[in-house]
Amino acid sequence: MRLDTLRDADFKLLDDAVKDWSTLVRNLATLKKDAEDNLHKGANKAEWAGVNATVSKEFIGKTAGEFADAHAQADTIHKILRDTMGELKGYHRQLVEAIDGGRKKSLKVTGHEGGFTVTTDVPPEARGTMDQDNEAAITALRDEIQGILNKATESDNSAKTVLQAIADQSKLGFSDAGYQDRDTAADAIKQADALAALAKKNPDDLSVKDFDRLNAGLRKYSGDMLFAERFATATGPEKTLEFWAGIADPQRGNWDLDRERREQFDDLQRSLGLTLANATQSDSSAMADWKRTMVDIGDKPLYGNHSGPMGFQVMSNLMRTGDYDDRFLTDYGTKLMATERQLTGNGERPNMAWRQGPVNSLLNRIGDDSGSDPLTGYLKGLSNSPDAATDFFNEQFVSKGDPDNPFERDPDGNGKNEKVSLSNFQYLFEERDWPQESDSKGNDLHTGQNNLALALEAATTGHPAGEMPTEDTPAHNEGQTKLFESLVASVSDDSERLTGRSYMSDSIGQIASEYLPDINRAASDVNPHPDTGDVDAQQAWKRIENLYPVSGSFAEMNHRDVSKFLFAVGQNPEGYAAVEVGQKSYMSHLMDYHLNPDLPESRRPDHDQELTVRAIAGHSGEVSGTIAMGRNEAVVSGAVSSDSDYDHSVAQWKNVISGTVGLGVGVGTSFIASPAVGAGVGAAAGTVTSVTLEQMFKDAEGNAKDGAGPKMGEHWENGQDSNMAYTRRAASEAARAHSHPHPGDVATWAENESSKGYLSAGDYMGRVAPELLTEI
Repeated sequence: MRLDTLRDADFKLLDDAVKDWSTLVRNLATLKKDAEDNLHKGANKAEWAGVNATVSKEFIGKTAGEFADAHAQADTIHKILRDTMGELKGYHRQLVEAIDGGRKKSLKVTGHEGGFTVTTDVPPEARGTMDQDNEAAITALRDEIQGILNKATESDNSAKTVLQAIADQSKLGFSDAGYQDRDTAADAIKQADALAALAKKNPDDLSVKDFDRLNAGLRKYSGDMLFAERFATATGPEKTLEFWAGIADPQRGNWDLDRERREQFDDLQRSLGLTLANATQSDSSAMADWKRTMVDIGDKPLYGNHSGPMGFQVMSNLMRTGDYDDRFLTDYGTKLMATERQLTGNGERPNMAWRQGPVNSLLNRIGDDSGSDPLTGYLKGLSNSPDAATDFFNEQFVSKGDPDNPFERDPDGNGKNEKVSLSNFQYLFEERDWPQESDSKGNDLHTGQNNLALALEAATTGHPAGEMPTEDTPAHNEGQTKLFESLVASVSDDSERLTGRSYMSDSIGQIASEYLPDINRAASDVNPHPDTGDVDAQQAWKRIENLYPVSGSFAEMNHRDVSKFLFAVGQNPEGYAAVEVGQKSYMSHLMDYHLNPDLPESRRPDHDQELTVRAIAGHSGEVSGTIAMGRNEAVVSGAVSSDSDYDHSVAQWKNVISGTVGLGVGVGTSFIASPAVGAGVGAAAGTVTSVTLEQMFKDAEGNAKDGAGPKMGEHWENGQDSNMAYTRRAASEAARAHSHPHPGDVATWAENESSKGYLSAGDYMGRVAPELLTEI
């Protein structure tokens, strides 16, 4: 900063800007509150159907979020301007005082284009001698002024750097990067530059001290948006991969680090992954180049000339933590699968894939798998990014017309095989020969396929795997329901795809629990596409639509496939528990919803409430009966060691669902896609569901503790007693909640039909899939 600029500075414009930003922050705070209280909450309570359910509602939620981001960004900018103005005013005052102090000592300060000079304030002809006499005072004043200018320059440049970095975070809309003051933001950028310099060093030269600084710094700043973008772009894609490979891979790593810090490699991997994930959310041009380059080098050996692991093998291990940008994940996945096709001959030579690099390479330190298969880490990344996961699984892996397509099937069931197109889902779930790995004890590892299940959970439900849906979770869209249809059909076609990989069943069970409206529709056997001239058929389907309301898209499946799918899910305790608890919750909410006298006539499936109650109870009973048969099959076949494992899994759901018991069919006329989601419902629905589930959890806890309860492994029919009890309780509680004149009758309708539905599951499975049943 030039001396004249600071000395003659007019701070009025900066003062006005700070005041304007202060006013803007206050106004945005009001808009933020209005957007949340009125726009967002109102959208969650409104009635949505069709495209509006999957597009408009989500758009409104994101728009409301933009107001929050706008407020956060404006507040940060205001604080940066305020802090900078205060500092510059202080440096201006110090500069004026220093110049005045020099003047009192007969010293003159003159600014010019290249800087400034300090001389004795005497006529030119006497200046030379006087300057020599005053050399110490002149030097002191010069150093004082230069120090002030240096600090002012640093303050000004720091503000510019931070403001530019914030502006670059988002090309459209606003960044959610928020800071309490300028120095905090500036320090994040400085730390990013310093840590990036360490990460760019040759890993062999990285000391234990360097490692500790990197590990601590990334752990502290991984969630900081400015830090993350700066660190990633300053390090660069190639150096990022070389850094992690050099740390983690014992074949190329630093032996001192491996010996002294091996137990902390997992922490570094997590923090580095989180940092890079946050960085990819930035829209800066530098980050766009980073993402593009990372995809481009994914299929290239890290050290050139076919030496070392490929880029995908290294980067995918860093995707195990964090929420990566959807567009980046999609582009990355497309290139990754193209490389998979190239290396395996479209999947025909699976053992040839991902052999680059040392046989004993160890690129993953989170868990036991080596990390050599890039799909393992990538799929874990997809499990945190639902939209990207949906797009990825629905992408085509190989086309029917590809002359090198090795996959043939009999799609028409006429005994003639022909080449077929496969999606990424079909290839990974049905055809891929996954690399075999084992842990330190020699036990087989299935990390890749387990991550596949997690990614499928995100892709079909619309929320990250392992989380419960919320009122902000959008209704299912066409991509999600299409994928669920494929999943059901695949398991129905070959149940071993699930029962032979039971470790996937917890995720598949959660998926099924969030598609119970669609499953119940399918079990009705009513044609969703009646002929236009068939009035009775049209009325029948309208009745089913009202009985099981769905917003957005719904999955169309046949009864046979759904039953075989549920039967397979039921053979794992965790899968069974997810569906059983979900179905009881869903049934309870449906009872409350349809027994509400305020429900508009156009929403009612039947004019007679008895028919509605019986339909709900019957279909719910069949779902429970079908998964109970799966439970029976697992115990009888020895796949599950003890029947009490099932009760234990059901009891565990008490903690999972406790916060969402009051979420269900919807509020008033607000329809939702999942039985576990909805806006904050009224007291009646919460009470009905709570009473039903509490009784269910109490029974399960008791059975798991003492081994009592129905022995479904011996006589699965005994399970109908508890199913009848829960259904009867839900119906009677709903009837009482809405002042029905005869709650006992309502309970009887539900009880009778529940029993029939439960038992009918056995008859149906015996007809459509007798080959799946073990004779007792």
